[in-house]
Amino acid sequence: MRRSGKTSIRQVLFNNLSPRETLYLETTTHLTKHTFDTVIPLEIWDCPGDTTLETLDAPLSQFATMIFVIDIQDLYQQPIQKLVDFVITAYQENPGMNLEVFVHKADVLTEEYKIENFRHIQQRVLSELTFINYEYEQIPINFQLTSIYDHSLHDAFSRVLHKLIDSLPYLEDLLNVFCSNSQATKAFLFDTLSRLYVATDASPVDPPTHNLCSDYLQTLNAFGPLYRSLSASPLRMRPGAPDPAPSAGPSAPTSPRPPAISAPDSQVASPAAPSPSPLPSQTQNLSPNVGGTGALLAGPITASPSPISPSGLAVSPNPAPASSAPATPAPSSPIPASLPSSAPSSSASLTRPPRLHPRFYPSASASLAPTAAGAGTTLTYHLIAPQLALLALVPSGVFAARRGLWEYNVVFFREGVQEICEVEAEGRRMR
Repeated sequence: MRRSGKTSIRQVLFNNLSPRETLYLETTTHLTKHTFDTVIPLEIWDCPGDTTLETLDAPLSQFATMIFVIDIQDLYQQPIQKLVDFVITAYQENPGMNLEVFVHKADVLTEEYKIENFRHIQQRVLSELTFINYEYEQIPINFQLTSIYDHSLHDAFSRVLHKLIDSLPYLEDLLNVFCSNSQATKAFLFDTLSRLYVATDASPVDPPTHNLCSDYLQTLNAFGPLYRSLSASPLRMRPGAPDPAPSAGPSAPTSPRPPAISAPDSQVASPAAPSPSPLPSQTQNLSPNVGGTGALLAGPITASPSPISPSGLAVSPNPAPASSAPATPAPSSPIPASLPSSAPSSSASLTRPPRLHPRFYPSASASLAPTAAGAGTTLTYHLIAPQLALLALVPSGVFAARRGLWEYNVVFFREGVQEICEVEAEGRRMR
């Protein structure tokens, strides 16, 4: 319906618009399409309030879900009748379509009147369907209270998204295994941009827990770019040209010493100690811009804390220490064990497939209720894929005592999710 809040929902979810700024949005007068790509790609149609089935310009059989947004104060006959007409037509043309009703703008009423109006709208719709045909009473319709000023909108749209992901059972199984092995009390797999949770474990979703994880992700999205490393830029992720070969002869004694390069304390060697030689597989290309999907060599890490960058991929630079003895230059970052025979061009690296796996996955943690005895809960964040993040709650004592096991389980969970995403993408290309 007109002025029911459809455009505000789309802008808040997918364009990161502040709820207060939605007051200045104009009324939608034409069809607007928005593409949302997470585990699966979605195309969302924002239809004007006066749209009818005849002016939709597409058969309902092409849609997987229909979301009807109605104002919670709209108790008149016209919006209820229009909703009933849409439901009956959708059921006749596409019986498998998911029918969702967002009773929106729930924040304008008190808790008592909010529940009363919600039940009234639900009963009116069901009674109208039963009056037309008793068979329509069995049509599955999901009613949900939503508002852009709290987390109810993100929770409701996440539940709609779950019905569209065919690989959801596999993602949930991974989360269940992760929680069991890590003693996590709750875990969510979030889309970092929209803050919709793609999957969660088998335990019930507690609204305060979901709200806490969503707020923590929003904080990291806001402050993460401030800690992003320059080495995480797209230019560093692309394969580069090989470095020039070093000179064969040793440098003259009178030649100036090369500038010193910062390195961890554990790697600083004496001037007489030779630099370690690179592995044979690393001599093909020693550029720090090498990208690939192979296993990463265990290289030294800097002593500085890891940057938090949920929206971008950061890389910890690992320059080799300077040495007076001539040696082959060491790589400045971990290099894949198996390098491609030919580096792809920069224009090819800009295309989406194949994706370059980042060499560094940001992580963060926050203690919610620290005590002297170590009790309390810790909220953790781990980037899993370019747009997916794992947020989990774990007892602080378990997290402190088994931090290594926790990170170990995260690595295997990340590999499983990335494999599922790759299978989904391969299946779409085969269609």
